[in-house]
Amino acid sequence: MRHKIILLSLAFTLAVQTSAQKQDEMRQTVAYLASQELGGRYPATMGDTLASEFIAGKLRGLKLKPIVKGKKKTGFYHNFTYGKEVERTTHNIIAVLPGTDKQLKNEYIVVGSHYDHLGLGGKNSGSRRPDTLAVHPGADDNASGDAVVLELAKYFRKVRARRSIIFAFFGAEEQGLIGSKNFLEWMKQKDDKRINLPADKNGIVAMVNLDMVGRMRDKALSVSGTGTSSQFKTMAEQTAKQTGLNVSCTPDGYGPSDHASFVAVDIPVLFLTTGGHMEYHTPDDVPSTLNYDGMQQTLEFSEQLITQLANMPTTPDYISVPSTNTMRHAKFKVTLGLMPDVMGASRIPGLRADIVVAGKPAHTAGIRSGDIIQEIDGKPVTNMDDYMQRLSELEPNTTIPVKVLRNEEILTFQVHLIPPVKK
Repeated sequence: MRHKIILLSLAFTLAVQTSAQKQDEMRQTVAYLASQELGGRYPATMGDTLASEFIAGKLRGLKLKPIVKGKKKTGFYHNFTYGKEVERTTHNIIAVLPGTDKQLKNEYIVVGSHYDHLGLGGKNSGSRRPDTLAVHPGADDNASGDAVVLELAKYFRKVRARRSIIFAFFGAEEQGLIGSKNFLEWMKQKDDKRINLPADKNGIVAMVNLDMVGRMRDKALSVSGTGTSSQFKTMAEQTAKQTGLNVSCTPDGYGPSDHASFVAVDIPVLFLTTGGHMEYHTPDDVPSTLNYDGMQQTLEFSEQLITQLANMPTTPDYISVPSTNTMRHAKFKVTLGLMPDVMGASRIPGLRADIVVAGKPAHTAGIRSGDIIQEIDGKPVTNMDDYMQRLSELEPNTTIPVKVLRNEEILTFQVHLIPPVKK
């Protein structure tokens, strides 16, 4: 009996040490990618080059398979050029881990994240502070995703899967998912230099994308795309139970990240994120703001989810799911100047305001980040669709009541509506 207790104690200690080591590795990865030295990782800059070299070096150290014939240092690089007025050349960094099953190794799962960010920001950069020229470190967006994907590569290097796994770090995501789109275009073309990848995109049976996974709150994780294959929702829910996370599932696979490129060509997807925050696309998205315990939990969730996906006996089917996000279709005449909780993580009826932008209508009226929106202009708001519907009904230069819950107190604010800024 004493022997068993000692063995169990040793096993627990080793598990804790392993988790601590993984977390420390992720912390170091984020610290480097989001450092001032890398200058915000804008495509085709020195910071972009340093980031890609760092990631390629990690993949090379794991002895993963390159994707291009040629020199050792460039074997993980898929280069592409984009831009009309100013051409920029950057890369996707990609490696392959072959599967162990004689048949299933011909089916590939892409596990991806994007490694670029906004550089110094400025006008038309996507920065939420366009008048401020400063390094936008992009710790959560998306050094956090890169750190988790690198740890996943280490994990599956040891715990091999039946299917082959493509580990992809996409460039120029912030410019319009350019890296992932170029990768899929490349997979349609014949290229004698391409190695270790499927013959074409039809060999890719699923894609898992991690973007902004560093700010977990209340053990909440959003998983989109659960309706793009018939087994995905069950897999996500089972993994949530095993890991103790509060997972919010969304059926469609659309969204402003690289998984959208894959669902657009009929590849089922799963998109993992911990959602938005006040530091999003600002110089304040720095490593010290991340929840590394939460990243560890996201890593463990991803390990289990991808293990199921990579070992399931049948090929994941693809189901076309209409977008449940009415924001994609509605034309709004007004803006409140806030970012709602797209994850629906609040257990209280209503929709939480994750980010309320200073100087915009909601903030001017008195609404603050964390408030739970329950009514807009006298009509209930219970989810994102309600919120979008309410916005679509409103007119500019009018004042409407918005009811919120704050610290168990119901408050009503009079919000003067303005038109959205035209880009």
